[in-house]
Amino acid sequence: MKCFNLFTLSYLFLSFSLLTNFVAPTLLFQGFNWESWNKQGGLYNFLQKSVDDLARAGITHVWLPPPSHSVSPQGYLPGRLYDLDASRYGNKVQLTTLIATFHSRGIRTVADIVINHRTADFKDSRGIYCIFEGGTPDTRLDWGPWAICKNDKPYADATSTHMDTGDDYAAAPDIDHLHPTVQYELTQWMLWLKNEVGFDGWRFDFVKGYAPYITKMYMDRTRPCFAVGELWDSVVNVNGAPIYNQDAHRNELARWVQAAGGGVVSAFDFTTKGILHAAVLGEWWRMKDTYGRPSGLIGIMPKNAVTFIDNHDSGSTQKLWSFPSDKVMLGYAYILTHPGTPTIFYDHFFEWGLKEEIIRLSSVRTRNGICEASVVNIMTAEADLYLAMIDVRVLVKLGSRYDVRNAIPSNFRIAAYGTDYCIWEKQS
Repeated sequence: MKCFNLFTLSYLFLSFSLLTNFVAPTLLFQGFNWESWNKQGGLYNFLQKSVDDLARAGITHVWLPPPSHSVSPQGYLPGRLYDLDASRYGNKVQLTTLIATFHSRGIRTVADIVINHRTADFKDSRGIYCIFEGGTPDTRLDWGPWAICKNDKPYADATSTHMDTGDDYAAAPDIDHLHPTVQYELTQWMLWLKNEVGFDGWRFDFVKGYAPYITKMYMDRTRPCFAVGELWDSVVNVNGAPIYNQDAHRNELARWVQAAGGGVVSAFDFTTKGILHAAVLGEWWRMKDTYGRPSGLIGIMPKNAVTFIDNHDSGSTQKLWSFPSDKVMLGYAYILTHPGTPTIFYDHFFEWGLKEEIIRLSSVRTRNGICEASVVNIMTAEADLYLAMIDVRVLVKLGSRYDVRNAIPSNFRIAAYGTDYCIWEKQS
């Protein structure tokens, strides 16, 4: 009888969705990790075989790795930007085929845009690598040292004109985004990725490397359907633990969002990640700020916050800021039931054996229409218990405290559960 009821509810929800032109809440999937360049048979081919599972999880956008030729196999030291056949993830035909398959399932694709820096193919008369090749028979993106920020030594020379507008990136020449030729040719390359290759959106890498108004310019000129920037700063810590009030940290993210696109672009919610690291270890009081809102960027700018547990930098084999490994599902129980745009990481979905548990949570999100702007009512935030109502439809319990029966309305039923978490749905 229970199986019949679940099937009936799913069928009714699908019918309602079709009749009302329901748009699924945005759910991002990071489709790679730090070692995916070495995937047997190629990453693009692997993802091609995994589209059904991603569609079943309710994924609406897949973030793919940098697609161009790169000195590093991961793609983050790009050189010949138009050369998609030199990527270690696969070739251009495999990429465009994968994107077309995603599109056939209603899933959009997000390109990793690495434009703060670029590696050169040739040396100049000084013996410095600063002569760039674009990857085409013509002169597109064929630059010299004039395209490098004036203060980026030893790469720049007398032809360089503008100072860097952001942080230095030591591993490769910092590109001068104030130069009109750089602006025009990078814009044309991004439009080529969009119109010919098929990408729908952008993930801007290392946005600390150039001023936010530069991001806004590329946003205005390319108009992606979705865009998110990586503004990575650690949360404020004292004696090895995050302080309670992280307003300064999340306000920096919010200021970048406003300057980089007037609210059109989003930012990865590093604030939520940093606070959640400590909360899952028995400090759930951290997840409610002094105004009763969620403590991260989702508490002040949820429509522009992209939440995540780990990515190719923080987790994977780099482990630069890994989430507590035995608490990962607690993290997903939080981000998949709360506002903002959640990100599911490749490792957790494909390699950790958590796929079905993640899908149960993502299904609750989709079924109840939890979205970027969903309303959170935090009922309890104590050391061992976090209890919140989302959109008056979903009740979320996180933490080791077990008995919360008196707080559960009689018309709510369990929809998903796991170690130290339980999710209830309101019954129609």
